[in-house]
Amino acid sequence: MTSNYMLSRRQMGARALAAAAALVVSPAILHAQTDSPQLDVHFVPTPMEVVDAMLRMADLKKGEFLIDLGSGDGRIPIRAVKKYGAKALGVDLDPRRLKEASDNARKEGVQDELTFRMQNLFETDLSQANVISMYLLTSINAKLRPKLLELRPGVRIVSHAFNMGDWQPDQHERIEGRNAYMWTVPARVAGRWQMEVGGNKFPIEIKQQFQRFDGSAEPGGKSVQVTDGRLKGSAINFTVEIDGKPRTFTGEVNDGAMVGTGSDAGAWNAKRAAS
Repeated sequence: MTSNYMLSRRQMGARALAAAAALVVSPAILHAQTDSPQLDVHFVPTPMEVVDAMLRMADLKKGEFLIDLGSGDGRIPIRAVKKYGAKALGVDLDPRRLKEASDNARKEGVQDELTFRMQNLFETDLSQANVISMYLLTSINAKLRPKLLELRPGVRIVSHAFNMGDWQPDQHERIEGRNAYMWTVPARVAGRWQMEVGGNKFPIEIKQQFQRFDGSAEPGGKSVQVTDGRLKGSAINFTVEIDGKPRTFTGEVNDGAMVGTGSDAGAWNAKRAAS
């Protein structure tokens, strides 16, 4: 996917993106690139208290991999490595910021645990990330959203200041007047399933809106509503009325199947119905 935006942390110009090639930054390369692109919005760093809140909200763990889109001076990847023991990649298009980030990583002694890359963030491979951090505009977040939703369930996304439109966050905090948001990529459950509860099988149809869903089911041949559907990564929770009583189901979604981990109606599972 290509974009008409030049993106670093709060740097979104439109003129040099087509010339930006994917490049892993070494100190020699950084010092060689002294001419900075013309940018329409100047770099503004994320306050460290917001950085800390974002990483805490993301529940970043030792050994996990963070990708920061628009990494600026590198403070988020550097903090992720130094405080949490994570691995990290920072992506930016401004060689001045990339040099600054590389220098900052060396000063903090974490240069071997992270990489800074000159690259269009829309072309960055996000598939290995456990956590993605960013400080972009809502409009840019919206363009990224389809790509983010294709990631494996459970990837956490944190954003300073800007939301994802109608994709509501799982967490929202205010830190000294600034907004921080966190989303968890949900499993994809929309469609028809064959559900089994206590030996009884019946169809269930799910309509999904990001991490929330509803739908209908036919236990005993009678159509009833699926309500209170919620996903957090691959974890699923919903309610179906069975024998006139609302029953709550919890479980995990994995490879086209749901496996029950809890129910007040007995053991359960579900498999995708043949199309």
